[in-house]
Amino acid sequence: MPEISSPSAAARLPLLIYVLAAGVFLMGTTEFIVAGILPEIAVSIGVPVADTGLMITVFAIGMIVGTPLMAIATLKMQRRLALSVSLVVFAIGHAVVALSDAFPLILGMRFVTALATGAFWAVAAVVAAQTVGPQQSSRALGIVLGGGMLANVVGVPLGAFAGQAIGWRGPFWALAVLALIAVVPILKQVPLESDHASAPSVRREIAGLADVRIWLVLGSAAIVCGSSLAAYSFISPLLTVNTGMVASAVPLVLLAYGLGALIGSNLGGRLGTHRPYGVLFTAAAATFLVLVGLALFSHSPITTVALIFLLGLFGMSTNPILIGKAVGYADQAPTLASALATSSFNVGTAVGSWIAGFAFESALGATGPVAVGAVIAALYFLPLSILVVKDRRTEQEVGTVARLRTEPASVDG
Repeated sequence: MPEISSPSAAARLPLLIYVLAAGVFLMGTTEFIVAGILPEIAVSIGVPVADTGLMITVFAIGMIVGTPLMAIATLKMQRRLALSVSLVVFAIGHAVVALSDAFPLILGMRFVTALATGAFWAVAAVVAAQTVGPQQSSRALGIVLGGGMLANVVGVPLGAFAGQAIGWRGPFWALAVLALIAVVPILKQVPLESDHASAPSVRREIAGLADVRIWLVLGSAAIVCGSSLAAYSFISPLLTVNTGMVASAVPLVLLAYGLGALIGSNLGGRLGTHRPYGVLFTAAAATFLVLVGLALFSHSPITTVALIFLLGLFGMSTNPILIGKAVGYADQAPTLASALATSSFNVGTAVGSWIAGFAFESALGATGPVAVGAVIAALYFLPLSILVVKDRRTEQEVGTVARLRTEPASVDG
């Protein structure tokens, strides 16, 4: 008689899932921790605040390049080796940044760290899905990727507090040490893969990206992230200059944004299951209005904090829907499609934060990055509208083919 597992056993996920989530938490923290300590870094190394924002831009570029390339490069590599090496490189990059005063070297290490982050993200999702059965894969992936959202709630504000209390280098040292510690459970928990396991096909993954709808989703992902992160990347000077807050209050506002992002991501994923386009268009309109509101009312502390919470809520609510659509359209290339979606989010981050840096130095000052975000947000409706039309045409074509196939059978009968 086959063994029947109890419901409680079936609901219990392996420890590895939470180890992977912790790794993703570290990666998510490092990407945006700079936003909370931007002025402190600028003063310490003698670089203008606008130029210091390149630490976010360069990291995003590294993610753009690293995530899809690492997804392909690690297809046939032992997963635990890929994850462990990524964490070690991540740790070394943070240690070098913490020791350096040379801005070019800091930017170079941010790029290298981003490559390691891309590799970890690309492999962690695959390991999580393979570790549990099909019925629990969505839950496992939700927990692993939720580590990134939790970073906005806990990691980034905590890092900003630490950076202001003990200096901006402290959080980088902490991330380096935690990454090295994480290598141990990764080596223990991730099993060796069988030599007889069927190797994924790189050619099939690339060929699976032919559907134009995939690229419309990727474009949407870049726009939605670019609009939010253009403002978020320079949120510290917005709060201290326009709103008049003290620097010690910035981490609390970052916490509000992180809570909004965490709630928005969960709600977007749930509501988007039944009405994806309703959520996407609502979030697009709301993000645009929130950014316009920030540009107009950033001198009011209460209004600004509320709008920043809403920016996280609406700006991040579309991410799970867009990733799901990308993977769904690319049924023959799920790994690469997921990696490209992550890469596209970072395209938006890189371009948005880069343009926002110029706007910050313009006559608009701290309001400039928010205005840039609003302009980018307005572009979101274009790929979404085309995607709706493409989806409807595809549904009609599928319906027509199905009808033609059944008609001869009806005649013969």
